[in-house]
Amino acid sequence: MSFGDPNNPYGQPPQQPQAGPGYGYPQQPGQPAQPGYGYPSAPPVGQPYGGGYVPTQMPGITRAAQILLGVIALAHVIIAAVYGVALAQWDESMAEADLTAEAEQYADLGKGVIVFFAGLAAVFAILGLVLLLQYAKGGSSVRVCSIVYASFAIVSGLFALAIYLLGLVIWVVSILVIVFCAKRASTEWFRRPRY
Repeated sequence: MSFGDPNNPYGQPPQQPQAGPGYGYPQQPGQPAQPGYGYPSAPPVGQPYGGGYVPTQMPGITRAAQILLGVIALAHVIIAAVYGVALAQWDESMAEADLTAEAEQYADLGKGVIVFFAGLAAVFAILGLVLLLQYAKGGSSVRVCSIVYASFAIVSGLFALAIYLLGLVIWVVSILVIVFCAKRASTEWFRRPRY
C-alpha cells in the first residue's frame, strides 16, 4: 500500500508546521508577542471568563444577599437577648417560688433549655457576622455557606415565632438570601479570579 491509497488505515503522515517566530525564535520588531508561552495571564476586566464576565464590583443582588445576611445575624442577636432576659426572669421567679427538690430539678431542666437556645442564637449571630465579612474577598465556599446558613436560619425561625413574629421575618429574609445567592451574578462574583 502506498501513502496515496484512500483505503490505507494509517493515512498520510502528518505535515510538520512551518517554523516561525515564537518559542526559540527571536521576536522581530513590530511583531506582537506570541501567546501561550510562560504563565497564563488574567483575562482583561470586562472580558468573558468561563461563560460570564469578570465582575469588578459586587453585583447589586449579591450586595442585597450580604445585607439580608446581616439582618439574619441581627435577628439572632435579638433572639439571644430575649432569651437572656427570660433567663434573668427565670432566676427571679424560681427564687420567689417555694419549690420541692423534684420540682427544682425540672426547673433546672427548663433553665438549661433556655441557656441552650440563647447560646445557639449567639453562635448563629457570630456565624452570620463571619459570613457577612467574607463577601468581599471570599470564594464559592462563602456562597455555599451562605445558602446553608440561610437554610438553618429558616429552621431557627420556628423557635422565634413567639418573639413578635421575628421568626416570620427570619423566614422571608432567609429565603431571599438563598434565592439571591443562587443567582448567576452571585455565582460569577464568588467564582471570579483573585490575584
